[in-house]
Formats: sequence, C-alpha cells, structure tokens
Amino acid sequence: MVGAIADHEGRILIARRPEGVHQGGLWEFPGGKLETGESPIAGLARELDEELGIRVEHSRPLIRVRHHYGDRRVLLDVHRVERYAGTPEGREGQPLDWVHPEAMDPDDFPAADRPIITALRLPPLMLITGADPEHTGQFLRRLERALEGGVRLVQLRAHALGAADYRALAEQAFVCCERHGARLLLNRAPEEVVGVPRHGLHLGSSLLARLSARPGAPGELVGAACHDAAELDRIATLGLDYALLSPVKTTATHPGAPALGWSRFAAIAASANVPVYALGGMTRDDLDTAWDLGAQGIAAIRGLWPGD
Repeated sequence: MVGAIADHEGRILIARRPEGVHQGGLWEFPGGKLETGESPIAGLARELDEELGIRVEHSRPLIRVRHHYGDRRVLLDVHRVERYAGTPEGREGQPLDWVHPEAMDPDDFPAADRPIITALRLPPLMLITGADPEHTGQFLRRLERALEGGVRLVQLRAHALGAADYRALAEQAFVCCERHGARLLLNRAPEEVVGVPRHGLHLGSSLLARLSARPGAPGELVGAACHDAAELDRIATLGLDYALLSPVKTTATHPGAPALGWSRFAAIAASANVPVYALGGMTRDDLDTAWDLGAQGIAAIRGLWPGD
C-alpha cells in the first residue's frame, strides 16, 4: 500500500529510501507491505502511522502498478491521501520532502513509482470537444467556458475538418488552453500535425494497433483510446501516459456499441499500469464512482462540453 499524501498547495510528500536496501537512495511515496489478513485501507493507515505518525482521515484509489525488477515483482496499490491528522515526520529516520508533481524527476524514483508521478500530474477531467465547428468563434467561446469551469485537459476532436482548418483551430485552441494553464491534445495522426502547437497527442484505437513505438516529442503527453484489456496492455507496453477505456455506458455518439458497465470497467482498469479515464456517457456526477473504482477520472464530450 502506497500513500500519495497531498498538502493544501498540491505538493506531495516523498521519502528517501535508505542506502543498502533495494532501490536504496531513491525517493519514493510512503507506504509498505500488507500484513496477512489485513485490508488495504487498514494497511495503508497502519503503514502511514508507523512511518510518518499521521492518521489517515480520507483517501481514494489513485492507481495500481505492477512492475518486475528482474529479481522481484511488486504490486503497488496507491491511494491519494487528501485529509489526515498529525504532522508527518520520518519516524524511521528517512528524509522527507514536499514536492509538486510537475517538479518530480522520474529518474530519482524507482521504476515502479514512475506511473504514480504521471497519475499525480494528470487532472481528473478530460474534455473531448463537441461537434465539428461550423463557426469557429462559437466553438472557441464554448471551449473558453469549459476552461473557466475547471477543465485542464482538452482533446481536440474535429474529424470532419481538413488539415488546414484543423491546424488553424488547434492554434487558437492552444492559446485558450495556455491562458488557463490547461493542456491541449490533438486527436490526429502524428504525421498530420507536425509543427502544430500542442501539449500532446491522443491516438484512436485503430492508430494504436499500427504503432510500433511511442510517437510524439519528448515531454509530450501521449495517450490512446482502448476498449479491452489487450488494447490497454498495448498502451502500457508502448509507454504511453494514459488510456481512455470505453464505453462504460451506452452513448448517443456510439449507440450500437455494447457498454462495459462499471464492474467490467473496474476489472479491466485494475490490470493497467497507466492512468485510465472512464469514457462513455460520463458526467461530473460519475467522478466519485470512477475514482472509487481506480480510474484517473472521466472523459466526456456531452458531459463536459458547454451548451450554446
């Protein structure tokens, strides 16, 4: 069990592993092994009390990570701890530090901890833009309202636009996102958006099937759509940053597609080594359910795209 302990500034508590142990000298997120017969929540609470002297008051699942180091396998069940009592201190002599996720260097952490950093950097809501714009001004006003409402990750989905029109729209959308501290993902094949301003790429499942390596520039956010465990495993194998797993519910966009339902979504997402967004019929009201089942958050068109 691992705790990603957040303070009121959005910083996360990290601890340095002692020299002479596995992955010694690297930074990690506090936690430890479950005892026989212990529930995950009880184990997390005990470990954080023993290591840091704090009492967990509220946490939620963040991500589960499986990693094989060669000489050992680990399963990290990570919870984001958002409320606790007490002041953290290194009760076992371990140095502590509070760091913003964006400032964390993944090379300073064990390999198994690196997907946790990605999950901490990603917001809970991904907006997928609505119908292809007939009027650019109206489209950008709706995007502006979504950003004002707290959206910080936007996937520009405008399949009907030609390359030149898509580029022009992306350039304006990028300015809007930059103004609000949000990130813009372009939903196009990488070769079609060379030089177009962006913060990353979103890949459809058909493109995912053809890839042999992770696309995009270093430092970009790259993720993909998937519909089953095999596609989700491919996303992790390619080293992508996130997945959209769908459809959780029946949607107006794809009315004939069979819905996974929450239980099937949870079963597939539990095997992922990347943050997974729930997609398909989602609204903000589904966010707590998605979190409880281990999702990074929700992605939506209608549920997050403001009306006229």
